[in-house]
Amino acid sequence: MIYLDNAATTWPKPEETIAAVANCMRRAGANPGRGGHKMSLEAGRIIFETREALAKMFGVSDPARIVFTGNATESLNIALKGFLKPGDHVITSSMEHNAVARPLQVLKAKGIQITEVSCSPQGELDPRDVDRAVKTNTAAVIIMHASNVTGTIMPIGEIGKITRQKGLCFIVDAAQTAGLLDIDVDKMNIDLLAFTGHKGLYGPQGTGGLFIRDETGLEPLKQGGTGSSSESPEQPEEMPDKFESGTPNTPGIAGLKAGIKFISGQGIDSIRKHENELLSKFLAGLKQIKKIEIYGTANPLLQVPVVSLNVKGQDSAEIAFIMDKVFDIACRSGLHCSPSAHRTIGTLGRGTVRFSFSLFNTAEEVDLTLEALERTITELP
Repeated sequence: MIYLDNAATTWPKPEETIAAVANCMRRAGANPGRGGHKMSLEAGRIIFETREALAKMFGVSDPARIVFTGNATESLNIALKGFLKPGDHVITSSMEHNAVARPLQVLKAKGIQITEVSCSPQGELDPRDVDRAVKTNTAAVIIMHASNVTGTIMPIGEIGKITRQKGLCFIVDAAQTAGLLDIDVDKMNIDLLAFTGHKGLYGPQGTGGLFIRDETGLEPLKQGGTGSSSESPEQPEEMPDKFESGTPNTPGIAGLKAGIKFISGQGIDSIRKHENELLSKFLAGLKQIKKIEIYGTANPLLQVPVVSLNVKGQDSAEIAFIMDKVFDIACRSGLHCSPSAHRTIGTLGRGTVRFSFSLFNTAEEVDLTLEALERTITELP
């Protein structure tokens, strides 16, 4: 199979990731922080070292500010629902994933005011529009780092300067960029950074996290056992225990640690270079095929390796079905859990066919995919 659905989850995973999960379950399968025996201590060490690796990757000085979650969606729910209060105003963009849009709809019913800043038909966001949207009661700005539909990279650094100058909380959804683009929470003035482990970090599904700057005053969404301050009926205030109730996914976190080590060994710049080469080759080839409509910037320097397209006159689901059943190429059709983004780029009624690359894809696979698309278009009525 040619797997080109890496924006949903990367596959294959590095062998190191798979081995780390298995080794953890065999050798450190105890509950971390809930006992003094050596297996519990080893499980705790795995979690601590993964937290340190993530902190290093994101420029976080205190690893305790990294909280583990099940995925970016959980992280974003904690960030939005734990920070915003009735009467607050929040600014977001018209390209956001439902992981942001749906929690905001729930909060809207509870008295949160929302301004959705319009992006261009290519999915680009002008920071000046964010600046102009600020009100006296604006509390936060929530923006994705890169679109899961068009791959368009948002101007996070420029927006961070605006939020810092105006004393606003800056929340960033890095589901599509963690492990792929350089992220420094201090340089970018990010207060809350949500990320997932199973995409660009090459970890297992069921892993993710949230960086929490200490000035945010964020409140947890759940309370329970943390292995600390067990004598108190109150949730501990110290980090990261305040946000990590219940038994963590230690095997998954062990795999995430291996994924981060894998990325460090390859180098983010090297990964980005390889994926950009594939992206450039794919975009150039698409432009030579009649009836192909490409969405987004179609510029490898302005997007992550995600391409949405349609074939004129054809249903996106049919094209994806043919790719899978006839050519054994895995891609994704539909709205990609981002209806607002499709409304922005003009594809809400039909969706798109999305192809997304990872380090493990090759130039030969790009050629075969282009050939498959051309054959499909030629043979369709």
